[in-house]
Amino acid sequence: MEQRVRLEIDAAIATITNDNPAKHNAFDDAMDVRLFEILAELRDSPEVRAVIWRGEGPSWSSGRDVSAIGTNQTGLTHQELMVRGHRGIQQLWDLEAPVIVAVHGWAIGGSFQRALLCDIRIAAEDARFMLPELGHGVIPDTGGMAVLYEMCGHGLVSDMVLTGRRLSADEALRFGIVSRVVPNDELDATARQMAEAIVAAPAIAVKLARRVIGRLARPQQRSSMGDESTYQTLLNRSADFAEFRAARIEGRPPRYTGN
Repeated sequence: MEQRVRLEIDAAIATITNDNPAKHNAFDDAMDVRLFEILAELRDSPEVRAVIWRGEGPSWSSGRDVSAIGTNQTGLTHQELMVRGHRGIQQLWDLEAPVIVAVHGWAIGGSFQRALLCDIRIAAEDARFMLPELGHGVIPDTGGMAVLYEMCGHGLVSDMVLTGRRLSADEALRFGIVSRVVPNDELDATARQMAEAIVAAPAIAVKLARRVIGRLARPQQRSSMGDESTYQTLLNRSADFAEFRAARIEGRPPRYTGN
């Protein structure tokens, strides 16, 4: 079994741990599959009342493992991979238990977007957030743009997506992306205390409150993810994307046509 994403259940609290520290917990296809299996297991675990998602090593997750980009060994088409990814991560919304993400170091790209789909994010003082997809010739495609738009408005999401702006933990707190910033050595304990507070509340009240909050946000997020799937697939077939890759390989400036 894939061990770079682990699940531990302690009474009513489950902990998901990203455990690929040598690569700052960057995800590849095998890690994605294991994460989606874990979410399916939690979806069918009514005894779990709160979930903590944390990371080992220097970062929570640096996004996609760049060594795995362009090396699709799944046998799936690009569109099928997009559908699998969206369906897999949308299982977060089917859980009865709120998910607390405890971010330290980097939260980048698709991993940052996955964190945005969770209920609560807290950050260590060294946390940094980034959406660098345009620098790799693609667009963010995991629902994060919709969440950032809801949280922060047009200006910040455009700045992060179009320029690759990096946010510090304090900036993320100011914009409402995280709800707390704590010293690094207090991050895990704080996440645990928050999970215990959730578990101490009546289960039906937690479930219904989470459902109300979710219904406020889900329609726009689902619509945005549908657009991302369509446009990312078109982009991967575009002349500009082919030129982006050719220019990288040949070490020359790209000549884009907008097609």
